[in-house]
Amino acid sequence: MRVVRISRFGGPEVLEVVEAADPVPGPGEVVVEVAAAGVNYADLSRAAGSYGGVTLPFVLGSEVVGRTPDGRRVVAFTFAGGGFAERAVVPATEVVEIPEEVGDGEALAMLVQGLTAWHLLRGSARLGQGESVVVNAAAGGVGSLAVQLAREFGAGRVIAAASTEEKRALALELGADAAVDSEPEGYSARVRQANQGRGADVVLDANGGAALAAGLDALAQFGRLVSYGNASRQGRPPVDAERLAEGNLTYAGFWLRPALTLDDGFRRPLTALLDLVAKGRLRVVTGAEYPLADAGRAFADIAARRTTGKVVLRVR
Repeated sequence: MRVVRISRFGGPEVLEVVEAADPVPGPGEVVVEVAAAGVNYADLSRAAGSYGGVTLPFVLGSEVVGRTPDGRRVVAFTFAGGGFAERAVVPATEVVEIPEEVGDGEALAMLVQGLTAWHLLRGSARLGQGESVVVNAAAGGVGSLAVQLAREFGAGRVIAAASTEEKRALALELGADAAVDSEPEGYSARVRQANQGRGADVVLDANGGAALAAGLDALAQFGRLVSYGNASRQGRPPVDAERLAEGNLTYAGFWLRPALTLDDGFRRPLTALLDLVAKGRLRVVTGAEYPLADAGRAFADIAARRTTGKVVLRVR
């Protein structure tokens, strides 16, 4: 079978499409005939050697959609790698069936992006009925879903923050009540104006750096800011506990992997997300599809910020 493998660390140039032996399932495992695989920034980090758990040579890919030997169409994580291949082995208990109304790219987007948005709102932010939510990077993979899920979960007002008019227009199209420029300078004032003169109950931030600090300034009393990324590469600035106490504020961090190990952390929310997509209540912003042989080009386009939506490698 064909796989996308790295034998050394680096950029898109280190990806090679080679022939490999078919994977052999162990006890409790199943082979998935891969139709498509999702591409994430973590895959680029693994190829570059800046992500743990990689022993060379290594087959990349942590998300697959395909068919099991009994014909079920399923989606699954391959966190140990091996997703960029014609066949992948996954634990039999961790495959989730996909409604026929849901496309491959839509199903793949529900794994990292969909489950992250779900847990941010349900677990970390503990969004309450009628509360206001600000979603930074609102046109991104997680942000575009969080805008819609916030409404689905009972938010009273959803405010999208994004860097361009085009991105803000998309967020409004997806259901945001208002959209503001995400530039840190003046961010708090713009959020308060968009939120009818008061601070926000929840801010979701994937940018870090100055954007994170501005998000804290935009919170109402007992507001919660959840940091789940560092897209700015500025790091997460230290937060003064006295400042939090004075505003009765909460500053939380989030990482998806440990959340998936919770009893209710994976199958139930993923099934619910797929159902929302199937019913047309959750719109997925899908992006480009590349043949498996063009994985290097997909990596290069992602690294250069030339892609939007969920990027997929088409295997068959």
